[in-house]
Amino acid sequence: MTEKRPIRVLVVDDSALVRQVLTRELSRYDDIEVVGTAVDPYVAREKIVRLKPDVITLDIEMPRMDGLSFLEKLMKHYPIPVVVASSLTPKHSEAAIRALELGAVEVVCKPGSQYSAPDVSGQLVRAIRAAAAARVGRRQEPEASDEVAAPSPERKRWLGAGRKVVAIGASTGGTRAIETVLRAFPPDGPGTVIVQHMPEHFTASFARRLNEVCAMEVREGKDEDEVVPGVALIAPGDWHMVLERRGAQYVVRIKKGPPVHHQRPAVDVLFHSVAKSAGKNAVGVLLTGMGCDGAQGLLAMRQSGARTLVQDEESCAVFGMPKEAIRIGAAEEVVPLSRMGAAILRAVESDDDSGS
Repeated sequence: MTEKRPIRVLVVDDSALVRQVLTRELSRYDDIEVVGTAVDPYVAREKIVRLKPDVITLDIEMPRMDGLSFLEKLMKHYPIPVVVASSLTPKHSEAAIRALELGAVEVVCKPGSQYSAPDVSGQLVRAIRAAAAARVGRRQEPEASDEVAAPSPERKRWLGAGRKVVAIGASTGGTRAIETVLRAFPPDGPGTVIVQHMPEHFTASFARRLNEVCAMEVREGKDEDEVVPGVALIAPGDWHMVLERRGAQYVVRIKKGPPVHHQRPAVDVLFHSVAKSAGKNAVGVLLTGMGCDGAQGLLAMRQSGARTLVQDEESCAVFGMPKEAIRIGAAEEVVPLSRMGAAILRAVESDDDSGS
């Protein structure tokens, strides 16, 4: 049996200190080898050709050429998994979301951005492992949905008591997958709660971006927000989000608590709360991502009577989370991403037929 070779990483950052810290921290892991560093995109371009790394970590603000311009050129001419390391500022978080749109696989915090080097290295290592497993370069925009829903009299049924809840979980590759799903929802679509693995502050930028391109209102969830038709709530980075029932209504609670599967927010935390609070009045959806977060929670949802859907392997950037859900019997239906939005709406409507 041949030993699996380490993931070859090129660190691209204009800060000598950051390059040093990331190289030192990543070198602690046997499955990762830092094969080189680069001070700017021009040096990086030469080293990519010469060293052939498996994954690049990329700073956004650099001299001579900014990281976004470099990323766009890279994805067009030499697609390779990219992890963006960004500072925790509104400006940088907006740029990081743009980087994901351009084809970056993950975003993580840079050392010195509120977190210590060991904290950052743990996040970065998980992101690098996910990036190494991801499919890149197949498309640069969210998939066009086969069916885009419009408001219709038939769908007014889910508006009545506001009891139908859609719960979505995603990780690696999830930003574009979630956009594809939400673009297929009409303005009066079912109340939706979402966990996307993403650092603190970045989720607010992600929500703003989705709100600009989707018919539904999309915003970062706040404690005690009601889950209502026409609104999608995204769990804020570094906080768990859970669903609670208040009479005929649902609200989200935002709380700390330990990370689950190294994640906060965690999909499993949300899904278990949806299973408990909404039962058969919910639809659970698990999209692309590495690892197993969300699989057990989706199983709990299915066992509570909820409809459960997972993204198919072909359309996933990383098939880990959906694959685990399928393995344990949590998935009622396996759906291509381009058809997922319409499939969710059908599942919501079929639940209506069965009563509350």
